[in-house]
Amino acid sequence: LVRIDFADLVDGYVVVYGQTEVQKDLYDALEEGRGGTLLDEAAEVALHEVDSETPSVTFRRHGKEERLECDFIAGCDGSHGVSRDSIPASLRKTYERSYPFGWLGILSETPPVNEELIYANHPRGFALCSMRHEMLSRYYIQCPLDAEIEEWPDQRFWDEIRRRLPSGAAERMVTGASIEKSITPLRSFVSEPMQHGRLFLAGDSTHVMPPTGAKGLNMALSDVILLAEAFSEYYGSGSDEALTGYSETALRRVWKVIRFSWWMTGLMHRLEEEGELGQKIQEAELDYVASSRAAQTALAENYTGLPLR
Repeated sequence: LVRIDFADLVDGYVVVYGQTEVQKDLYDALEEGRGGTLLDEAAEVALHEVDSETPSVTFRRHGKEERLECDFIAGCDGSHGVSRDSIPASLRKTYERSYPFGWLGILSETPPVNEELIYANHPRGFALCSMRHEMLSRYYIQCPLDAEIEEWPDQRFWDEIRRRLPSGAAERMVTGASIEKSITPLRSFVSEPMQHGRLFLAGDSTHVMPPTGAKGLNMALSDVILLAEAFSEYYGSGSDEALTGYSETALRRVWKVIRFSWWMTGLMHRLEEEGELGQKIQEAELDYVASSRAAQTALAENYTGLPLR
């Protein structure tokens, strides 16, 4: 059992902020009149002339065709949105790795088993204990990609995750009915560049990473912060230097975070495809992290967040 002390190692910390709570708070901010107009239930979204000075977005809403004339378009529409494909295929380069396992996760209205996250590497597979607040817990276990939700009633899940945890955590875990259950595949994906003409991509529309390092939302926010600063510079001083360099600046950090998520995934999961040699190397890596302050510092630095630039 190894505790990575973020405060001691890098004078840092993490905040658990569920994505649904982020969305709720953003909606509340709009309703409070803090800028912006929300158009929901938009369908058949399409981007036009993104490489011109007059890009636009069309969509159907409430049975009516609508068009937005834009100075710029920020494509924050996720991995299945239309923004990424609006960059010509001849100009795009994608990199991808899909993992041969997934995460079976549940949400339960039970007190978290620990005040800090627990990552577990066990012969039966990976396990993670996290939380949303003092009476809402989020738990995950590694599972085959072809697993079916119906095969995992709540009791089977609780029994399995307790097998994979240290004995103390397993004994104090409070179980209960799940209020949400899902299976998430794991993959690393990057599409370059992150801009074309007056279209700028952010978040899952341009990069996806395994959730092992808890970096998906963080990376999306980092992209948006860079974009917001670049737009502020453009409209404030007329300079487009930050906008022109957005993709290059963002990708330097994206690839470092992709690397960290790949490393954490390889460190904590059972990788049967790597064979006995891979298993021995993983065990050696775990032992190194457990015994080296330098290795723990590198983990803490990456986990708590690298600089934007």
